[in-house]
Amino acid sequence: MSVSEPNSGVASNSRVIDLVVEPISVEAFLPFGTLIEAAEDGKLFGPDEAQLQLNQGIPRFYVMRLHGRPKLFNRITRHLRVTQCLASVGGKPWLLAVAPPDQPDTADAEPDPASIRAFRVPGDVAVALHRSTWHAGPYFDDATQDFFNLELADTNQVDHHNCLLDRRFGLSFRFAE
Repeated sequence: MSVSEPNSGVASNSRVIDLVVEPISVEAFLPFGTLIEAAEDGKLFGPDEAQLQLNQGIPRFYVMRLHGRPKLFNRITRHLRVTQCLASVGGKPWLLAVAPPDQPDTADAEPDPASIRAFRVPGDVAVALHRSTWHAGPYFDDATQDFFNLELADTNQVDHHNCLLDRRFGLSFRFAE
């Protein structure tokens, strides 16, 4: 799965950090990616739209079904070769944690835990993550939720870089709403 997987169990010795969930906005999300909002048909392509990088493989667009997403995470993921687009199917809101794409070409780079931010994404918008943006989510309240996902066909096999925050930094993160 190209999004951060649910916890297999948060280490008992990790400190839990509450992330204040912010409403997503174009400006607030800019360091991490592009907020994709509805536009009138015929609008010309411009710098305010997602600048996709899908040229290092075969693009894959699919509907991803996720189950049981507790609002606590200890793993954050990034993809070095591709931008990734996510949107809720059916207009349901969801949560996403992100950290900047520092050192985007360094496979063993780590996120700065102090830079992790949490956003509430309404169901009528999509996000395009910049290449190498760290992300944990989507997270949601229902037992299952479907998401549109655009990445590369082999992202899950060859371009899935994880940082186990509890093992590396002794931290886990919880969405504080």
